[in-house]
Amino acid sequence: MEACTKVTKEWLNSMEYRELNFAREKLVINPAKACQPLGALLCSLGIEGCLPFVHGSQGCAAYFRSTLSRHFREPVAAVSDSMTEDSAVFGGQSNFIEGLRNAYAVYKPKVISVFTSCMAEVIGDDIKSYLGNAKEQDAIPRDLAVALANTPSFKGSHITGYDSTVKSLIECLAKPRQEDTINDRLYVVPGFDTYPANLREYKRLLKEMNAPFTLLPDHSDVLDAPNLGTYELYPGGTPISEMNEALNAKSYLMLQAYSTSTTSKYLKGKGVPVETIPMPIGLSGTDNFIQAIAKFTGKEVPEEITIERGRAVDAMTDCHQYIHGKKFALFGDPDILIGLVSFLLEMGGEPVHIVCTNSTVPFKKAMEKLLSSSPYGQGATLYPGKDLWHLRSLLVTEPVDMLIGDGHGKYAARDANIPLIRVGIPIYDRVNLHRYPIVGYSGVINLITMIVNTFLDEIDRASTDTYFELMR
Repeated sequence: MEACTKVTKEWLNSMEYRELNFAREKLVINPAKACQPLGALLCSLGIEGCLPFVHGSQGCAAYFRSTLSRHFREPVAAVSDSMTEDSAVFGGQSNFIEGLRNAYAVYKPKVISVFTSCMAEVIGDDIKSYLGNAKEQDAIPRDLAVALANTPSFKGSHITGYDSTVKSLIECLAKPRQEDTINDRLYVVPGFDTYPANLREYKRLLKEMNAPFTLLPDHSDVLDAPNLGTYELYPGGTPISEMNEALNAKSYLMLQAYSTSTTSKYLKGKGVPVETIPMPIGLSGTDNFIQAIAKFTGKEVPEEITIERGRAVDAMTDCHQYIHGKKFALFGDPDILIGLVSFLLEMGGEPVHIVCTNSTVPFKKAMEKLLSSSPYGQGATLYPGKDLWHLRSLLVTEPVDMLIGDGHGKYAARDANIPLIRVGIPIYDRVNLHRYPIVGYSGVINLITMIVNTFLDEIDRASTDTYFELMR
């Protein structure tokens, strides 16, 4: 048995198996993405007094909640109208109306964010019509704000669901744009971001730049709430009053391109100025963010931020020799991959394998352009639409020094005998990583610290007594 297992493992690590693995077309094994409602839930949690409402089965809602609860180690509030087999045959209207009635009676939300799962989408439930009927039957107050987003799990991914829900919440809550009521605020949309520390870093830098702003949505105080001895159902989020003025913003700044494209198109159609920049990871990414704020305010960059940048540059200078020339594999969402690859290129790291299951044509072009702009990107290959089993074949046949991605990558990293730097979601097997920003100049230092110290730990573990040095 052991001999058979050994032969099987050796074959799985062969180039022959890799070719067979990459030839498969109908089977997906461990895709590096989740379904749309997960992104919809994350977005909904970022609005003041908002109750996420899943129009679908109870099991789906439990999956979305448990994913976020395990990652953030926080309670995640969401309800479901618990569609069952009967609903699949006769439609989900009765569940929808009764679910809204109970949700409002028990939890008294300021706004309900409704999004759908596979069952409701396959049978074609008309949630807009259902909502009208619910209000006619006085299941909920007629003036209660209810946002509606169609988020079928069988297409798109979690970033698609996030995008659709941002748009639905603005449509539901915002007053029409009028030229005589344009406010002076910059509305900043972070995109699908599972780091509360990132959102706090954005807010800190915006305040430092004296920019009047609204972060939309903002889950930082919901998914990283303080423990003060009592549970608060709605501990934070973008204020409803600022949501009401969302279409009267002076301008929008999107901090991710691929998880906000639908919202951007909607806003531009309403005459709202929109600027989109890559996720502010790395030095140049953060520079772009600071420059965009400075352009909006028309003010000089404060000295304190210039000093912060200098500290990040100093950290890069101190540590570049540990990253320069090292080979990396990465997987994740389009926006975070653009940021991480840009950061590695700045440090002289060499991306080799880049797997993006939820890739798009614009992302592919942007990544290829980024890689071609640096001598350190010439050996990289992007694998759009591939999954983590493809990634395993790449790691064991073309070895690299480190893998960067979420916790699901630990199995491939172990098989390839390389370290994993955990970035993204889900991360169930490490703690507090979401409390350290990976954006901004502070994020530059944090990423360097994680990567370099992991390399140094590996050196120490592998060193004999002769080379077990105090200095590294």
